[in-house]
Amino acid sequence: MATNRKAAIGFIFVTLLIDVMGWGLIIPVLPKLIAELKGISINEASAYGSFLIAVYAGFQFLFAPVIGNLSDRFGRRPVILFSLLGFGIDYLFQALAPTYGLLFIGRIIAGITGASFTTATAYIADISTNENRAKNFGLIGAAFGAGFIIGPALGGALSGFGIRAPFYAAAGLCLLNCLFGLFVLPESLAKENRRKFEWKRANPVGSFFFFKKYPTIGGLAFSFFLIYLAAQAVQGNWSFFTMYRFNWNEKMVGISLAVVGVLVGAVQGGLTGVASKKLGNEKSVYTGLLLYTLGLVLFAFANQGWLMFAFLIPYCLGGICGPALQSILAGHIPPNEQGELQGALTSLMSLTTIIGPLIMNNLFYYFTKDSTPVHFPGVSFLLGAVFMLISTFIAWKVLSREKKTDPKLKEVIESHNLKPTEPH
Repeated sequence: MATNRKAAIGFIFVTLLIDVMGWGLIIPVLPKLIAELKGISINEASAYGSFLIAVYAGFQFLFAPVIGNLSDRFGRRPVILFSLLGFGIDYLFQALAPTYGLLFIGRIIAGITGASFTTATAYIADISTNENRAKNFGLIGAAFGAGFIIGPALGGALSGFGIRAPFYAAAGLCLLNCLFGLFVLPESLAKENRRKFEWKRANPVGSFFFFKKYPTIGGLAFSFFLIYLAAQAVQGNWSFFTMYRFNWNEKMVGISLAVVGVLVGAVQGGLTGVASKKLGNEKSVYTGLLLYTLGLVLFAFANQGWLMFAFLIPYCLGGICGPALQSILAGHIPPNEQGELQGALTSLMSLTTIIGPLIMNNLFYYFTKDSTPVHFPGVSFLLGAVFMLISTFIAWKVLSREKKTDPKLKEVIESHNLKPTEPH
């Protein structure tokens, strides 16, 4: 039993890793693939790329609660294996897609079948005990970190074998893992613990009503939303911008994104705790937001490719603000509703992944096309910097008011511990 459980945990880790790696694998080749299929330039391809990113994120947002509820009805094993099979077949479909329209359909299917993340995490919850729950859930963070590093680096390296090679690699990984799961993955949800599928419980926008329940956190939630919206200037447009501005190839794009993964991992893995102890939550929020702003402004005006690597340092250091802001938000909410808060914040992040690329990539194309009144490739980074500054101002106004009016919230806001103190 212990051996089976260990093998199952290993399988789930690989599943989560592939889930995260999947998009990273194809980011380096996406600009030139779109340009090739549409017969257009890289900068124009960015607009079409935004539609692919948005539709993938949108369908994943819509179907994640559906897939999760299906796993509550039929069990985790069939849902995870079916999702992996569908994911693998879809990557093959995208690898062979002869037109942009079929590639678009492929991203829709990928969004649906790639929504297995909630089921994989539910599997971990099913088989974990009080003694190993924290350790097992730590695999989620490890999978995210490794996926964000390995995916783009591998995608860039595989591009040397052809622009569609990363799609074939992603398909192979999914199908092999599905085959592996057929032999090692036992069911984790006993039949007596299953429930009927209910559409009302699979509502993807339901988590947003949490903010209506706690209107006092509305300002900070909007500040949180703006941070992730601003980040889409990097996440959605990086490969298009660097290929257009510095003539980078797929391998260089992959290397740069792997560096981002390493820096983000270093900041999240160690520096956030140090910053919280030294600065406290409130100052960590302000410092992080200003570092984000500085990094985005520097990206906007960079005139040599190597500078993008240098400017990643202040930008990634800005990551100290996220956990601190989440800690402050958590301090406003009772302990028995923390999961609901995190679900609502995750929904906000998903929303930015849908609308952010549409804004940032199309803005980049407008200011780089031949008829533009002002040629400025870095405009999306500058807009991101503006969003970060607005987020800083909102956070400052809200936190300053709360410190004056509520002594208990002042303790939460100024805390030097990322774990929230007793909520008010």
